[in-house]
Amino acid sequence: MYTNYFKLKQAPFSIAPDPRYLFMSERHREALAHLLYGINSGGGFVLLTGDIGAGKTTVCRCFIEQVPENCRLAYIFNPKLSVGELLQTVCEEFGIAAPGGAGGKDGIKGYVDAINACLLESHAQGRNNVLVIDEAQNLAPDVLEQLRLLTNLETSERKLLQIILIGQPELRTMLARPELEQLAQRVIARYHLGPLSQLETGAYIAHRMAVAGAQGAPVFPAAIVPLVHRATGGVPRRINLLCDRALLGAYVENSGTVTRTILRKAAEEVFANEAAPLRTARWPLVGAGLLAGAALSAAAAWQVLPPLAGPAPARADAVAKGAAAAAAPALAGAPRGHADEASALRALGALWGAPLPPGEPCQAALRLDLRCHAGRGGIYELRQLDRPAVIVLRDGPATSHAVLVGMDERNVTLLAKGKRERVDLAALVPRFTGEYTTFWKVPRAFRDRLAPGDQGVDVDWLAARLARLGGAAAPAPQQPFDARTEDLLRSFQARQNLKADGVAGPRTYMRLNQLTGVAEPRLLAAARTGY
Repeated sequence: MYTNYFKLKQAPFSIAPDPRYLFMSERHREALAHLLYGINSGGGFVLLTGDIGAGKTTVCRCFIEQVPENCRLAYIFNPKLSVGELLQTVCEEFGIAAPGGAGGKDGIKGYVDAINACLLESHAQGRNNVLVIDEAQNLAPDVLEQLRLLTNLETSERKLLQIILIGQPELRTMLARPELEQLAQRVIARYHLGPLSQLETGAYIAHRMAVAGAQGAPVFPAAIVPLVHRATGGVPRRINLLCDRALLGAYVENSGTVTRTILRKAAEEVFANEAAPLRTARWPLVGAGLLAGAALSAAAAWQVLPPLAGPAPARADAVAKGAAAAAAPALAGAPRGHADEASALRALGALWGAPLPPGEPCQAALRLDLRCHAGRGGIYELRQLDRPAVIVLRDGPATSHAVLVGMDERNVTLLAKGKRERVDLAALVPRFTGEYTTFWKVPRAFRDRLAPGDQGVDVDWLAARLARLGGAAAPAPQQPFDARTEDLLRSFQARQNLKADGVAGPRTYMRLNQLTGVAEPRLLAAARTGY
């Protein structure tokens, strides 16, 4: 109804899953990294929990799309099953011929024997087997115990089945019961997916509006973002419900923007059965509005950058994990890291073919057409970037810097003070703080943001590569950055799972460099070639 009024291609806040609208916050990337890490971890359980609407299914869908070719995946989305029904479903998902007599103990044994035979055959072919169970908080205790027994299926080298449990927070409570202690001890990785921060909420809204085709002045002004965050608690599904109703309200009121009054009315209608979240306190007007404006402007312009804001409020398990890591010894087998980031960045710069000139490393790199890109993420994000990076490691109570120069499924190669060492990936994960800095090669005359009508070498570079990847002829030089080029850019970003905002930021250029053969060192190739 309101899409024509706001000149949108479709409703931007539908709660139906649509991969074009995928928004991966730092928390979602970390959750995905935990799932991908579990594939090659040698068996056991991986646990992903989160509140209703936090994006667990979104992460799960993204995970399923990125499962390696050597991995067989079974997915159960309705786990309200008996033990026999569970085993039967596992057989069906893995394509195992169901044995007869499934009603009693012999039937259960028959299913387990058939599953074991299939897993052994798959292992002999070099394939991993992963069972994903969504809504796992609905599993009965006896079914959980049977799942634990399935993880007993193993060879002398490794377990044959990896099980990923995805569910609401009560799943953690279930696994804390004394009778399930044996299962809890087999959880090799766990992650609780929290809500979006206020900054991420603004980025999320801007992302969905951009994908839907919004142009011009924002329909959701910057000052509205803190109110949306407060009303929804940063839960993506609640944000969708509220923003969809707010757009309808703006349409009914013939307003080009969502005002505070419109948002308040929308919240009262959408969350009618809750205490009105926007009436319990005075509206944060000037101070919060200006601060949110600056935050949203930054988010809209640089969606591709991971948030650099301070950490989210610490949870008890995160605090305990951090304390344990701080008390732990230095990373076994790794060279002692650089005490300062500058020396590590100089070692990183050498991988680009020339030593950095004197001066502050990131400023010196500009003379070589290199730019620094700093972020905070996980191992999965570094795999996605596929380029060496300086990473920050916990080194006892302190931190140090090492250059990550290679990575494969099980190991990483670190460089520090001229010494290279291969380190087990599982040993690196608890030591890695998530902070990293890398370089990317920029085209000549690069500008941070292109405006409509801009011309120049950087516009030519961008247009030529977008055309090449789209199978079209390169446009003539000195063509302006126009609506057609911006549409090609948005389309490319959407296909590459980037923020489809039409802004050519660092991550967009990194991906273009990778796909068009720009000479840059690679992280994954280095592991394969022994670089």
